[in-house]
Amino acid sequence: MNPPPRAAGTALDDAAELIRRAERAVVLTGAGISTPSGIPDFRSEGTGLWSRDEPLEVASLNTFRTHPELFFRWFRPLAGQIFQAKPNAAHLALAELEAAGFSQTIVTQNIDMLHQKAGSKRVIEMHGTLRTLSCTQCYRKFESGVFVQRFIEEGTLPLCLNCGGILKPDVILFGEQLPQSALFEAQHAVRQCDLMVVAGSSLEVLPVAGLPMQAVDRGAHLIIINQSPTYINVRADVVLMEDVAVVLPDIARRVLHG
Repeated sequence: MNPPPRAAGTALDDAAELIRRAERAVVLTGAGISTPSGIPDFRSEGTGLWSRDEPLEVASLNTFRTHPELFFRWFRPLAGQIFQAKPNAAHLALAELEAAGFSQTIVTQNIDMLHQKAGSKRVIEMHGTLRTLSCTQCYRKFESGVFVQRFIEEGTLPLCLNCGGILKPDVILFGEQLPQSALFEAQHAVRQCDLMVVAGSSLEVLPVAGLPMQAVDRGAHLIIINQSPTYINVRADVVLMEDVAVVLPDIARRVLHG
């Protein structure tokens, strides 16, 4: 017989106590932490990006190489949403916890830079970033600001100032390997952690989805905050299937102020 569900207040207190006791906490975030900032996730029915477009047709490395204009046409509204977005209460709560010494590392599947905008310092970006662009011809790297702003406003494709080649955002497309340095950093952090907090991720995309299992198998505690269930809910110490932008600030207040 399954135990009765924990009351929300009790679960919040349990989560706060786990964070307070942890010495090496790692937070894994996904698209669900950024949807309250106006950035669509990928899989939500009706609103997710992949409910409207076939990912291999618009967001694959092969599409970018053969029909870059198709990729950029799909990407333009999303880039606008990302660059206009501001950190929400969940991002700010994680930055507060880090500043107070209660969180060591954020591993994120997001490319929106909202953790950094909120003030977090130690962020491992598993799927790349929109902060920079790289030339597909001479491989020179550029800060994205001016290029992406012109692209959003005018539809002007970003071209290399050195050779005129097309600039690719430094984000991971379908068919492209994850940045090995980020993967190694994340795996190292997970091997050392005594607590993992999953916030806003359905844990459906490997290899990132396997990180919580690695942590739990090594004896770490696990907190999951996500509105839909994940494969590892059954192994978690605390599961909160609620809005991460509401729950995380509440937990942070309990950690920081009792």
